[in-house]
Amino acid sequence: SGDFWAFVGVVAGIYTILTLGLQIEFGYAGLLNFGHVAFMAIGSYTMAILVVKSGWSMWLAAPAAVVASAAAGVVLGLATLRLRADYFAIVTIALSEIVRYVATNEDRLTGGSQGTINLAGAEEASDYNSQWQRFQDWFQGALHLGSKDVAMLLLVWAVALVLTALVALSIRTPWGRVLRAIREDEDAARSLGKNVFAYKLQALALGSALAGVAGLFYAWQFAFFSPADFAPLLTFFAWMILILGGVGRAWAVPVGALVFGVIFAGTRFFEFAPFTWFDSAERAYLRLMVIGLVLIGLILFRPQGLLGK
Repeated sequence: SGDFWAFVGVVAGIYTILTLGLQIEFGYAGLLNFGHVAFMAIGSYTMAILVVKSGWSMWLAAPAAVVASAAAGVVLGLATLRLRADYFAIVTIALSEIVRYVATNEDRLTGGSQGTINLAGAEEASDYNSQWQRFQDWFQGALHLGSKDVAMLLLVWAVALVLTALVALSIRTPWGRVLRAIREDEDAARSLGKNVFAYKLQALALGSALAGVAGLFYAWQFAFFSPADFAPLLTFFAWMILILGGVGRAWAVPVGALVFGVIFAGTRFFEFAPFTWFDSAERAYLRLMVIGLVLIGLILFRPQGLLGK
């Protein structure tokens, strides 16, 4: 149905914003971040806690949540950026699990394993969503849109495309050229007098901030969320999108996200063998296998991705 595909489009838009951060970190700066979802979780939870626990307006809590995600990226970078790439990747996985387990066990702060519905009761815990719904209702009425899913689709993709354009422009600046130089040969960039550590830290902070923005939209779309929603699998969804679209090209990210969304969601509608051999529960696992086969095919026949050079 139309509402279902609008929902798929919203999720693809959220993944686009999440993967843009990964594109800056890995595609441009060469940082192998396997814990990217941690900063998405920090963005979602920071906004929810500030609105529900501290009584902040959503419009103040949202930018504060993005700043919190960026600050977390800076803290991570200060402690770990001098590690070799593979050790840095291991540390980032550990960080994402630490964030998830802290959210699970800090009942009074995050709602624990029950998530935000346990923050202060269902009604109070949806305060941030209620404020967003009022804006969404206004937006829907102003543009005479048929449903809230369509309104959300337009909103998330407007933000995603603006952010993609800004990332694409930034990489053409002297700052972006230094990042690419660091990715290609860190020692050469350092020998030319560039502060490699500072540039990497900036890339990590910006990537983390974009993950925080994705976390905001995730919170608004789903109203309630729990630590289980920020499992490591989300990071690897972002990596799939990055590889599908093409590493090092900003405009490849939304293309990869849309392809991923169609494959991930569309498999339930495939009415031909071998899909008809499985029930709906089994198809949920089968679609991951389909995405895996697509990735293997890309790596074998087009390792630069759909739009990569």
